[in-house]
Amino acid sequence: MVDPIYTTIVADNRAAGMLMVGAGLDVPDEKLREEVIRSMPVLRDAYIRNLMNFTVNVVRTDTQPDVGLIADRLQAVTDRALKKKGAAKVLLAQVALRVTTK
Repeated sequence: MVDPIYTTIVADNRAAGMLMVGAGLDVPDEKLREEVIRSMPVLRDAYIRNLMNFTVNVVRTDTQPDVGLIADRLQAVTDRALKKKGAAKVLLAQVALRVTTK
């Protein structure tokens, strides 16, 4: 499991809520699994940066975010970071919005 990632949803130039994404990685190759564990700080940073960009540009407080799109984005980040397409499969555990009330 990857620690949950939280990003801020901004609307009208103010924080309007939070997006939380919980995910894990399925890495069948034991040698690659060790590399993934060592690379987790870099992977997590890449996930956070990608999800921050996604949240700012796509996520709105009045609709549920597209979980398929989130999974695809995290998978692309993983593939780029490991330089192997599909060697580690991203598994979404939870996607949730928390909307801030005025």
